[in-house]
Amino acid sequence: MAVAKEFKDFILRGNVVDLAVGIMIGAAFNGVVQGFVKDLITPLVGIVGSFNFAGLHFTVNKSVFLIGDFLNVVVSFLILALVVFFFVVKPVNHLMTMRKKPEAPAPATTKTCPYCMTAIALEATRCPACTSQLTPAA
Repeated sequence: MAVAKEFKDFILRGNVVDLAVGIMIGAAFNGVVQGFVKDLITPLVGIVGSFNFAGLHFTVNKSVFLIGDFLNVVVSFLILALVVFFFVVKPVNHLMTMRKKPEAPAPATTKTCPYCMTAIALEATRCPACTSQLTPAA
């Protein structure tokens, strides 16, 4: 019973639901981009070369290699990657830099000898370089 409760808590946690919604929207968006490339971009490229880009293929021993379909998938992937980069990654990185607090300076671990200007430990009572007597740091 404890495992079932843990599983229920896991499933109903907000980030799992958000992830599921994100995957579904991403899959739907992928279909839109695939259609955009196949129905609009590919014919435009074909106009320049006067050939059917989507139907581009070759055959070896009755095996058909669909180069046009593969290029459609590559172009679709590049478009999806650009969309994710410019509309997700860049804005999130910008928000994270705005949210990031400036780091506090690290506490000093050394001090300077007033006689010879050598860096020495804060707790030192005598300078190792000039052997001057020093007052310990508070």
